[in-house]
Amino acid sequence: MANLFLTLRFLKQEFNVKLIFLSGLLLFSSCSDDSKKAKRFLQEAETALSEKNYPLAKLKIDSIKLIYPKDYKYVNAGFQLMQRVRMEENNRNIAYCDSMLAVDIALLQNMLTKFNYVRDEQYQEFGNYIPKIYPSDRALSQKTLRSGVSEKGTLYIESILPGGNLKHNKIKISTKDGSFAETLPVTSDGLNYRFNTVAGSYEIVRFAGADENGIANFIFTFKEQPLSITYIGAKNLTASLAKAAAEGISQSFELSNILLEIEKLKFEKEKSEALIRYLEERKK
Repeated sequence: MANLFLTLRFLKQEFNVKLIFLSGLLLFSSCSDDSKKAKRFLQEAETALSEKNYPLAKLKIDSIKLIYPKDYKYVNAGFQLMQRVRMEENNRNIAYCDSMLAVDIALLQNMLTKFNYVRDEQYQEFGNYIPKIYPSDRALSQKTLRSGVSEKGTLYIESILPGGNLKHNKIKISTKDGSFAETLPVTSDGLNYRFNTVAGSYEIVRFAGADENGIANFIFTFKEQPLSITYIGAKNLTASLAKAAAEGISQSFELSNILLEIEKLKFEKEKSEALIRYLEERKK
């Protein structure tokens, strides 16, 4: 009986040893499999980097951190690879910005031949570009629109209404088929003003930013068609929009887009240059 007890006890101990051994083996096998998978993610990230597929490379590297956060060897290797990805990506962005800036600056130089530069040095830090097509000798003598663009690309449109007393604060531009675009109302002092001279009375309202509400784009799109302008205030008054006014606003719209694109490209380039400086500092 004692021998049977000892035998059973020995078998139990042997079973426990085997169980521990098998558990360890499974754990080792699991860790080994995880390392292989983490390594594969890293290799796929390196391949994506060599193919200039930066979003995919970053996705593969992030997967290592998310799925195998305790595999420090490959997590650290992924971190180092991520620095290379960011460096290459930002160098590519700078090259792209430089190439597009060269194109846009050439377009800008050509476009500026159609504008006069106006700046009051006493009151203005930045000047405005005014289309040459507008008849300066009759600037206030007719119902019309005029436009300008700031050096930073902000477009504005002014509605000019000589005589009358509409107190208009918004305008609508329409085509013959009924399509139209309409500004938002402007009530701010200095943007909506009226004055009298010896020659008569005048109303001028300036629409810029959100208040302009897309009428420049509308005029640019339909500039080859007859357009009418409706002054909206205490009463409404509709008149034809002169071809010169439509062309001047179209030119201003194009110039604004070029200047804004240049400002955007400069900003993106500066961001990439700043990140490269940061990455280089971390390597020291």
